[in-house]
Amino acid sequence: MKLGFGSDHAGYELKEVLFKYLEEKGYECVDYGTYNLDRVDYPDYGKIVGEKVASGEVDKGVLVCGTGIGISLAANKVKGVRAAVCSEPYSAKMTVKHNNANIIAMGSRVVGEDLAKMIVDMFLEAEFEGGRHGMRVDKISQIEEEYFK
Repeated sequence: MKLGFGSDHAGYELKEVLFKYLEEKGYECVDYGTYNLDRVDYPDYGKIVGEKVASGEVDKGVLVCGTGIGISLAANKVKGVRAAVCSEPYSAKMTVKHNNANIIAMGSRVVGEDLAKMIVDMFLEAEFEGGRHGMRVDKISQIEEEYFK
């Protein structure tokens, strides 16, 4: 599985930890920035990872900012993205199983390294259940079609 990573300055250090962790687990990882602690704007990185996921260039995305909220909002503006902010593993698993999320976002000021690893593991190990959940995800896509013409 190929993963795209992005963060702002607040999420940079945790992004680096997760990137290395998942690379060591055998995932193909692509870093779309930021590449240091210099202040940057999170929407830029949410957008680029969202675009890479939506285009199929990467299979899933991992985003980190201070809270995970801002960067996920930016990613969700890209058609075809379903980014979820998760601060614990159960939500990370369920957002894939029930919502077919393709990007996980988290906050470096909210979760520590060990918890972040558990969250991303659950996100990547979960599989979409389809069925009644598929119909609901289809409704989300219909809303997207209505507003992203």
